[in-house]
Amino acid sequence: MLFTPFTLRSVTLRNRIMVSPMCQYSSEDGFATDWHLVHLGTRAVGGAALVVTEATAVEPRGRISPRDLGIWKDEHVPMLHRIAEFVQRQGAVPGMQIAHAGRKASVEVPWRGGAPVPAGQGGWTPVGPSAIPYADGSPVPQVLSEHDIAQLVEAFAAAARRARAAGFKVVELHFAHGYLVHEFLSPLSNTRTDGYGGSFENRSRFAREIARAVRAAWPADLPLAARISASDWAPGGWDIDDSVRLSAALKQDGVDLVDCSSGGNIHTAKFSAGPGYLTPYAERIRREAGVPTAAVGFITSPQQADQVLRAGQADLVVLARQLLREPYWPLRAAAELHAEGAWPDQYLRARP
Repeated sequence: MLFTPFTLRSVTLRNRIMVSPMCQYSSEDGFATDWHLVHLGTRAVGGAALVVTEATAVEPRGRISPRDLGIWKDEHVPMLHRIAEFVQRQGAVPGMQIAHAGRKASVEVPWRGGAPVPAGQGGWTPVGPSAIPYADGSPVPQVLSEHDIAQLVEAFAAAARRARAAGFKVVELHFAHGYLVHEFLSPLSNTRTDGYGGSFENRSRFAREIARAVRAAWPADLPLAARISASDWAPGGWDIDDSVRLSAALKQDGVDLVDCSSGGNIHTAKFSAGPGYLTPYAERIRREAGVPTAAVGFITSPQQADQVLRAGQADLVVLARQLLREPYWPLRAAAELHAEGAWPDQYLRARP
């Protein structure tokens, strides 16, 4: 089943393998580079069906680090277009994850420690729903006003329009991992008392406004996805019941696929991660919200990936670190599962 096609709106994926958005921290002023072309292009050559960019910031202060990819100005489009065009020529579908890092923004790249970058040293003041820092030593975020929120909704819509101009066929909204929209969703990071805080409806209002605005800006025949954290893994936080409810609402707003991850909002959260540990979340959301799902989380073997699909736990499998270790994993998986892999003509001489 891993190598059967899957269709969302007018887009048909050649198999069920999705390349997870993975930050590369290789941009200057948000611009994509040859690194992004080779990184994403290699996964397309390697046989994946849906190749998604890293979290791509909708405004400069929405970057996780000063080295993150961006889509907040028209000048970003030409290099991104080159990348999307190459990915598509390899038979894969180019996707872009659009994002805002919120209170977790303005930090150093991971291999340099990930510490906050002060405003005087190339950083900026992060923003968030409430004046609650992410962790000890993190800056207190500037609280967004309702006017600021409206501007950010439009920034997401503008990012989607640029993604389309760049040739991308799928947009994924980044509502997970403790970044801005997740911060609004969770009562542990959102203590507002206005229309964006308190009840589930109010805390999810920002997410739904973004989904509706992007759906209106994005072509009706192209798919819209959303990545969520299905649980905060913390008492009193966002949980799977909330995620099912949100997913059903996002489906009404025009979201076609829910990409099910978890965590990232509470730095002290404790959880046990193991092979396929998030697939039960994808399964429950798929069943109860009635929306296609993508499963992520330590999916590493072809047999495991195929079983997730055969068991009805998800419609797509999302690979991250495994595809960093082995960019041509889909070709090996096809051989092991006795399926037809998407070998490029240039590599046919090496096909088993």
